[in-house]
Amino acid sequence: MGKRKVFSEGSVSDNLVLPGQGHVFGKVVGLSGSGWATVHCTDEVTRKCRVRGKLRRKIWVRLGDLVLVEPWSFQNERGEILFRYTTSQYDYLISNGYVSKDFLTEPS
Repeated sequence: MGKRKVFSEGSVSDNLVLPGQGHVFGKVVGLSGSGWATVHCTDEVTRKCRVRGKLRRKIWVRLGDLVLVEPWSFQNERGEILFRYTTSQYDYLISNGYVSKDFLTEPS
């Protein structure tokens, strides 16, 4: 039986993922278990989102994290978490105008 390759958070977050067409930023406000989380998005919609299968065992999502969400096309109140940003990446996103500082500091 082979060893499972373990990815550190540093190696995963080397490539910063920027939002594409239809993607929104979100702040995790609740955890539901089994890879599901409640996320308050920048378009003022609170969605129940699941962690993408590719990221499920590589990145752990915690309360207050900034995540990239892709809303489902057939059900707008649900979505999929595509990426979790580290605290060091917050500054880059704020300085380049992708997300406002108020969104990250406001209580949800």
